[in-house]
Amino acid sequence: MKNPAGGAQGTAVLMLLAASVLWGTTGTAAAQAHGVSPLAIGAASLGIGGLLQAVLGARSLKAARVPLVINRRLVMLGAVGILVYPLAFYSSMHLGGVALGTVISLGTAPLFSGLLERLIDGIKLTTRWYLAAALGISGSTLLGFARASRDNANADTVFASCLLGLAAGASNAVYSWAAGRLMANGIPRKAAVGAVFGLGGLLLMPVLLATGAPLMQDPLNFAVAAYLALVPMFLGYVLFGIALSRVPASTATTVTLSEPAVAAALAVFLLGEHLGPMGWAGMVLIAAALVVLMLRPRPRVPQRAGMLLEVD
Repeated sequence: MKNPAGGAQGTAVLMLLAASVLWGTTGTAAAQAHGVSPLAIGAASLGIGGLLQAVLGARSLKAARVPLVINRRLVMLGAVGILVYPLAFYSSMHLGGVALGTVISLGTAPLFSGLLERLIDGIKLTTRWYLAAALGISGSTLLGFARASRDNANADTVFASCLLGLAAGASNAVYSWAAGRLMANGIPRKAAVGAVFGLGGLLLMPVLLATGAPLMQDPLNFAVAAYLALVPMFLGYVLFGIALSRVPASTATTVTLSEPAVAAALAVFLLGEHLGPMGWAGMVLIAAALVVLMLRPRPRVPQRAGMLLEVD
């Protein structure tokens, strides 16, 4: 007899993988823009993408306005995560390269996510999760070191890139956890995601207004911003939001460790970045982490320990 919960989690993992592939194209796409600051790229991509998420969930947002007001602190916390994430993420890639910035940002997200669930929700993380996270983080670390050592990058620049990557990883975990917690509190997925991303998008608009002029002055720059906003940030996060209603945030952020592998591969083949044996070994470890997660999906936890309800 088939297990419906296991099937739902398997579908969610596939959605997360698809979203990760889309997100993995962001660094290569952003590199095609000329004379545009990483702050402008970040604000345009997730700012506009976030507002589109709110538009998509407008009806659900209206219906859930009372519980959203009750949970306004969670909404604001998630929105702050949305504000910080793209600014730190694109700045990290700008300083350290696509591969390094991506692997630090995404490689640390499962650690922060696991800490949030363990300390706040009281969820006991399984041995399988620790194994998958260790493999994925080790692989991401190898990818990052391979990129940095190959280019003999300035130590201060690499350090700044890593700090910004840590900020991106923490903010990634925060908005994932906040959206998941809103759903656990009974708020429909579209309303939870629309509120967090919509408010975060609004917070990014002043940054876009202050830095985004070059995006409108060149057709290529405009096309890059439009692609980032509509495909990875909008479509990718639609898939991510659906998946997040079916799996814990820690599992979601661990699956998205495939993004660094995609980003690194594109950086090598399209941008001419070099990884070497150490970098390719990192990709193998990331693949192993995904296999550990997909072979036996993590059981859902009781609601009192933070279950993400499958709603809407």
